[in-house]
Amino acid sequence: MDEHRRGNGGSNGGSLTGFVLTFIIMMLTWCILSGFFDSFHLSLGIISSLIVAWSSHDLLFSTPTSVRLSQTWRIWMGFPGYFLYLIIEIWKANIYVLKLCFAKDVERAIDPHLITFKTTLKSRLAMVTLANSITLTPGTITVEVDYDGVFTVHALDSGIAEGLLKAETNEMQTRIAKLFGEV
Repeated sequence: MDEHRRGNGGSNGGSLTGFVLTFIIMMLTWCILSGFFDSFHLSLGIISSLIVAWSSHDLLFSTPTSVRLSQTWRIWMGFPGYFLYLIIEIWKANIYVLKLCFAKDVERAIDPHLITFKTTLKSRLAMVTLANSITLTPGTITVEVDYDGVFTVHALDSGIAEGLLKAETNEMQTRIAKLFGEV
């Protein structure tokens, strides 16, 4: 599992580079958002950026920096494709739910199921991405996710539930696994 080790006050071995990179990111963000470059505002920016970098640099850079940067770059480059896929799935699910709502016998068409399945995803970030993607897709709501990758999902009908239960053919899980390098 993708565990964050936060011993020694939030630092880990070799984290100076992560601290410096986090400080630079925070300071650049401060400068862009504030728009003030006088000594008072810059000193507030430096102090704030140092505090944030000290307290949370291991959240951005929890593994060796070169490995983390390459993983982050791959995810950022792959995310637009996944986002487009998710938008299309949301659109298709909207149409499906609309058909369910306007069915002649709506009480039979809507048949809620609470299902449980185990994902093949390993990292917590990938599991959170899957949980949020399921919830964003109309007709499904992620109720619970545990650390072992067991999902509890409410589905609007049996067709949706069956699609989620077929982990090996679940395209959403496959795309997320590819996005996070878990294939």
